[in-house]
Amino acid sequence: MAVSKRNDVPRRSSRSFGAIVRANVLTLFNLVIAVLWLLIMIFGEWQDGLFGLVIVANSLIGIVQELRAKRTLDRLAVVNEASVRVRRDGVEQEIAPRDVVLGDLILVGSGDRMLVDGEVVASEGLEVDESLLNGEADPVHKEPGDTVLSGSFVVAGSGAFTATKVGEDAYAARLTAAASKFALARSELRDGVARFIKYITWLVVPIGALLIYSQVGRHADFGTAITGAVAGIVTMIPEGLVLMTSIAFAVGVVRLGRRKCLVQELPAIEGLARVDVLCLDKTGTLTAGGMDLGEVLPLREGEPVEDALAALANADPRPNPTAQAIRARYPSAPPGWTAGRRVPFSSARKWSGADFDHHGAWMLGAPDVLIDPGSPAYAEASALASTGARVLALCRAPGLDGQAGEPVALVTLLQRLRPDARETLAYFAKQGVTVKVISGDNPRAVSAIATSLGIPGGDKAVDSRTLPEDDPDKIAEILDANTVFGRVTPHQKRMFVGALQSRGHVVAMTGDGVNDVLALKDADLGIAMGAGSPATKAVAQVVLLENRFATLPYLVGEGRRVLANIERVSNLFLTKTFYAITLSLLTGVIGLAFPFAPRHSTLVNALTIGVPAFFLALAPTLQRAEPGFVPRVLRFAVPAGVACAAAVLLSFWAAHIPDSTLEQDRTSAVITLFLVTWWVLVLVVRPVTAWRIGLVAAMAGLFVLALALPLVQVFFAFDPGDLYDNLIAVGIAAVGAAVISLAVKLAGHRGHADLSRR
Repeated sequence: MAVSKRNDVPRRSSRSFGAIVRANVLTLFNLVIAVLWLLIMIFGEWQDGLFGLVIVANSLIGIVQELRAKRTLDRLAVVNEASVRVRRDGVEQEIAPRDVVLGDLILVGSGDRMLVDGEVVASEGLEVDESLLNGEADPVHKEPGDTVLSGSFVVAGSGAFTATKVGEDAYAARLTAAASKFALARSELRDGVARFIKYITWLVVPIGALLIYSQVGRHADFGTAITGAVAGIVTMIPEGLVLMTSIAFAVGVVRLGRRKCLVQELPAIEGLARVDVLCLDKTGTLTAGGMDLGEVLPLREGEPVEDALAALANADPRPNPTAQAIRARYPSAPPGWTAGRRVPFSSARKWSGADFDHHGAWMLGAPDVLIDPGSPAYAEASALASTGARVLALCRAPGLDGQAGEPVALVTLLQRLRPDARETLAYFAKQGVTVKVISGDNPRAVSAIATSLGIPGGDKAVDSRTLPEDDPDKIAEILDANTVFGRVTPHQKRMFVGALQSRGHVVAMTGDGVNDVLALKDADLGIAMGAGSPATKAVAQVVLLENRFATLPYLVGEGRRVLANIERVSNLFLTKTFYAITLSLLTGVIGLAFPFAPRHSTLVNALTIGVPAFFLALAPTLQRAEPGFVPRVLRFAVPAGVACAAAVLLSFWAAHIPDSTLEQDRTSAVITLFLVTWWVLVLVVRPVTAWRIGLVAAMAGLFVLALALPLVQVFFAFDPGDLYDNLIAVGIAAVGAAVISLAVKLAGHRGHADLSRR
C-alpha cells in the first residue's frame, strides 16, 4: 500500500546538526589559523602552536551552545504547534501539522492558518486573508471548488478543504524556500560583525605578506622568522568575536526558553533591545484570555432576547471568545431556532448575524456600528462602555446586508484584567519605552481599561474611524500625541505600525487575534500570545507560550543584555586586531623582529580578552541598544589599538640593547602588551562592581604567576631577569594607558558614558 506524502517542512527556528557544525568549523578564519598552525608545527616550536587549541575550543563551545539552543527551540516549537483538525474515515480528529498527508480533509475556522494548499469542499461564510501572499488586504470569500493556499488564514466563517499539495510542494513553502531554512533576518549586530570580518580579511592578506617578507629577510633563522610572522597574523584575526556573538544569541534563546518564550528568529533578541514603542492590543494582552457574560439589558418589552442570544451563539461551529462567553450561560440553541443564512463575525465588519426563518434575522455586534448614533440606546451603550465593560448590541435586522437594525438589547461582557499588567506597564515607562494601546473595541471601553492601569494619556482615547486614511504623516503625528486608540481595524493596525516606523521608531507589536496578524508581520518585532490564533503565532518572531504579559520585561532585558555585552567584547577583540595590524605594518616597514611570539599572544589574549569576554558576554544590563554599533566600536578600538601597538613597539625597542637576547626583549614587550590591553579591559568592564573587580584582578594575578613560576617561564619563553628593562616596560605601559584613555575620549567614543549606565 502506497504511503501518502506527509507535510514535512523544516522549522524556521532551527537548523540541522550538520549545518551547525559546518557554520562553526568551516570558516575562513579557521582555515587561515589551520595553515598558520601547520607552519609553526613544521618550522617552529610546538609551544607556539597553542593558538590552534584555542580555535578547537572555540569551535566546540560554539557547537555545544548552538545545539543547546537548537534543542530548546525545537522543544518549544513542538509545544507551539497548533494541532490540525482533520476528518478521516468520517471521524474528526486532531493531528500534528507534520502528520497531514495528501487527500486529508482539513477543517478550518476563524484564526486558523492554512498549512497546505487545497480545494474547498465546504464553506460556512468562509473568508480567507491572502495578504501575506499577494499583498491584497481584502478578505476573499471561498466557495466549494475554490483553491486555498498555504500561508493564508481564515478571518471569518468556517469550512473544509482537501489537501492537494503538502510539504515543500505547498505554495508558501515554495514562495519562502530560503526563509523556511534557518535564515537570519537582518541584524545590525551581525551585519556589523560581518563587516568587521570582511575588512580585516582584506587587510590580513597584504599585511601578512609584508610581515612574512620582512621577517624572513631580517632573520638568518627561518624558523624564528616564520614564528614572528605567524604571531602577527594570528593576533590580527578576531577569532573569538563571531563565537561570542553566537554564544550570546544562543544563551539568550536558552534563557528565554526557560521562561517559555519561543524565539522563532534569533535577531528578534536584538530587536528586543532596540524597541522604543510597544503597541498593545487590549484583548488578550492587557486583559486575560476569555470573557464572562455580564448583564443582558432588554431595550424593548416582549422580545425573545435570550432565545436570540442563545441561537446566535450556538450557530457558529467555531465560536469566538464572545460566543463562548454567551454559550457558557446559554449552552444550546432553543427549539425552533435553526440558522439558515449566516454571516460570521469579522474584525472588519464588527458584527455577526444569522437568519432564523420565521424568527427573522438577528445581528450581534458593536453598538456604534449597528445603532443610530442619535438614539437613546446608543447613549446607554456609550455610558456602559465608559465603565470598561465590552458592550454589544442585539438587533432585529431587515436582512444580513449590513444595514443598521432595530436594537432589542444591550449585552455586557466582563473582561479580566491581567494582574501583572500594571507592574509591567510601569516597567516600560521607567525604561523609556512608549506604550500605545490599539484595540478594535469602543474607545470609551479601551480608555477605561487604560486609565485603570495607570497608562499616561489613557483618559483621552482616539476613535480611529475619524482618522484620515490617505495621510500617513498626519496619522504619525496623531500617534505621537496620543496613547489610546479604539475602533481600530486590522488595516489601520498595520498602518499605525508603518507610521511609527516612518518616524524612526523601532516598533514591537503584541497580539493574539487574527486581526493582529498583518501588524505583527510588519512590526520590527512581533510578539504573540501562546493562546492566540495559529495565524498570529505563525507570523510572530516571539511567542509567549504561557500567555504571561509580565514576561515582556524579561524579553526586553535579555535583548539589551545581548547587544550591550556584544558591544563590550567587540571593543576588546577589535582593539587586539588593530594593535596587531599596526604592529605588523610598523615592523614590516622598519624591519624589526616581531615583538612577541605566538605563545605570548595566546597568553595575553586569553587573560585580557578570551576569559573576560565569556563573563562579559553574559553579564546583566538595562541599557537600551542604539543604532551605530560599527562606528561606536571603531571609535574605541582604532585609537586604543594604535596606542597599544606604539607602547609595545617602544618597549621592545628600548629593551633592544647589544647584550640583550631576543627572549629578554620580547619579555619586556609582553609585559607592556599585557598592561596596556589589561587597561583596555578595565575601561570596558566599567561600571565597577565586585565581580568585575574580581575578574580584572584575577587576570592580573595570573599574569604575575606566569612571569614568576619557573616552569611557566620556560614554557612561555619568558626571561624577566633584567629588572631595569622590566621597569621601563611598566613605565611605558603606564604612559600608554594614559594615552589610550585620552585617545578614546578625543575620538568621541560615547561608550564610556553608555557603559557607566549599564
